[in-house]
Amino acid sequence: MNATNATTEALPVVVIGAGPIGLAAAARLIERGIEPLVLEAGPVAASAVRDWAHVRLFSTWSEVVDPAAEKLLAPTGWSAPDGATYPSGGDWAELYLQPLADVLGDRDSDSGRDSDSDSDSDSDSGRNRVRYNATVAGVSRAGRDRIVDADREDQPFVVHLTGPGGGEERIFARAVIDASGTWSTPSPAGGSGLPALGERSAADRISYRVPDLKDPAVRARYAGKRTAVIGSGASAFTALAYLADLAQADDGTGTHGLWILRRGISGSTFGGGEADQLPARGALGLAAKAAVDGGYADAVTGFRTDAIERDGAGRLVLVGEDGRRLDPVDEVIVLTGFRPDLTFLDELRLGLDERLQAPTALAPLIDPNQHSCGTVYPHGAGELSHPEKDLYLVGMKSYGRAPTFLAMTGYEQVRSIAAALAGDHESAERVELTLPETGVCGGAGLFDQPDAAEQAGGGCCTAPATLTIGALTIGAPATASATVSGGC
Repeated sequence: MNATNATTEALPVVVIGAGPIGLAAAARLIERGIEPLVLEAGPVAASAVRDWAHVRLFSTWSEVVDPAAEKLLAPTGWSAPDGATYPSGGDWAELYLQPLADVLGDRDSDSGRDSDSDSDSDSDSGRNRVRYNATVAGVSRAGRDRIVDADREDQPFVVHLTGPGGGEERIFARAVIDASGTWSTPSPAGGSGLPALGERSAADRISYRVPDLKDPAVRARYAGKRTAVIGSGASAFTALAYLADLAQADDGTGTHGLWILRRGISGSTFGGGEADQLPARGALGLAAKAAVDGGYADAVTGFRTDAIERDGAGRLVLVGEDGRRLDPVDEVIVLTGFRPDLTFLDELRLGLDERLQAPTALAPLIDPNQHSCGTVYPHGAGELSHPEKDLYLVGMKSYGRAPTFLAMTGYEQVRSIAAALAGDHESAERVELTLPETGVCGGAGLFDQPDAAEQAGGGCCTAPATLTIGALTIGAPATASATVSGGC
């Protein structure tokens, strides 16, 4: 159909990504009587979450189920898991996110569709609010590139997508909510933000994910090996704890970690510890400290990777910007954060912070150059708006390159946005969320400064220089409290 024959208000709101925040956005829109259409690049809901199915969140079930989504699920007989327990990524996907995606089906969302080929489309795709194997290739205004001003806001959005066989489609929408996340674009090992010299050619020995050491093939890859872990956040803590567990197992003799930090070690390096209001997150940092204190990993500080070379035996040698050359390692795990993929939004007018690539009004609230600890103020449609009206980046993608995103933050984002799209501006502006204190000090920007470790000693949530591990075992994060990429 031609978009000019339909009013923009009659079109669906396209939600990009069927992850936790994208599906919550759809639930909130339905609650407001607005029809959503969720486009998911993967073959199932929560495809990115399933990639880290083995990792446990540091938020409990009660904090990772959206209230509007729970209302949609209730008539199906779905019951929430024990709210005090910690789901793994696999649990989250299978027990909540996939059922939520399933219940969003059976509605005719065909009105905004204009296809040049239906050969690659699922036969029911036009009747579901969630479409799989639908990769968004570009978003623009109908008949308007980013240069044109005339009647711009009166035109619907046009979303170009490709199916699994390469078939192309376009879908018209009244608004676009991009919840595609950052999982597909991890940051490289290079200290400059670019891949280190030799990083691409060493790809067979480099991973950008927390390894699943319960998988026999993955376990064999790291068992008895010397592995460098580059990063200073929750994902790095998790990987160090996993490697320490492996080192203590019968099949892991000789396993050793080399922890590469771009800054020095201070009391805040391991997070908030017992002061963290998310106890499992605090325990994760303590477990990483236990891995180092127990001799299962060595820490190398102030090291910015400039090059990755191979020695005569094929092992990898990390070379720092200061010329230091580390002893060879067998494997490298790069956990230096993620960054948003903005390429398919290139024809839209975005308002992004020049450093974080987060919305300009949100960036000051989450900027690690300014905020090393404390809470992130709950925010919604106002802080997430762009010069392009009715376009919103939400979830991990809204944080750009900033860390420590929580699912409950994303749920509040989409609650507010749905209210704004429904014209309920009072509700959109109202804060309906109280966040726990992060307990995590030392954003990368702040602590890249040479003297920042000492300056941080009196910070609002700085852990003491000597941490008491108490009854915590090194293996605890692997079974009870790990997380991925600073989220949830």
